[in-house]
Amino acid sequence: MEPDDQSTIERRLADLEHEVARLSALAAHFSAPADGAESGAESGAEPQAADAAPEPTGADDPLWFVNELGRRAPGAVMMAGAVETQAGPVRWQYGLHAEGLLAQDWSDLARPLEALGHPARIELVRQVMRGAHTTAELLQLEHLASSGQLYHHLRQLVTAGWLVSPRRGYYEVPAARVVPLLVLTMIASS
Repeated sequence: MEPDDQSTIERRLADLEHEVARLSALAAHFSAPADGAESGAESGAEPQAADAAPEPTGADDPLWFVNELGRRAPGAVMMAGAVETQAGPVRWQYGLHAEGLLAQDWSDLARPLEALGHPARIELVRQVMRGAHTTAELLQLEHLASSGQLYHHLRQLVTAGWLVSPRRGYYEVPAARVVPLLVLTMIASS
């Protein structure tokens, strides 16, 4: 069985279990005697009213990612994405436990973050992700006054791993960096 098949089955099973619990509570509510007497069945959960909307599950749950992460890997921090790029689809996820993250030395993280900390460099990465791959295309950006500045910024981005140059004068964002770049821009814009 493929891992994606297994996760789909697990998600569907969790949705079914939730729905069975909701229907059981609803059935208990309707089977209660009308005169207010106690029924023999005791339930720890308060039954939902007949007209109450069911709790969202699966695609209807606005926090599905967080809820699933909490169920599968409590204490984990994760980033994931499934995006289309000019090079094709990128499906990527990465996660670590918060405890481990807090225990590690963060000083090594400054260099890759610093490489994105300049307006010209962040714009270069954005333009490369949008399809400008050659130095001729990138020289057209208004943040750059000279080809020397362009090469200086490109060198820093390549050294930090945000860009690669598979051939001379051509740059691209490695597939493993697409989602992290988008996550960083989400963080900065939130």
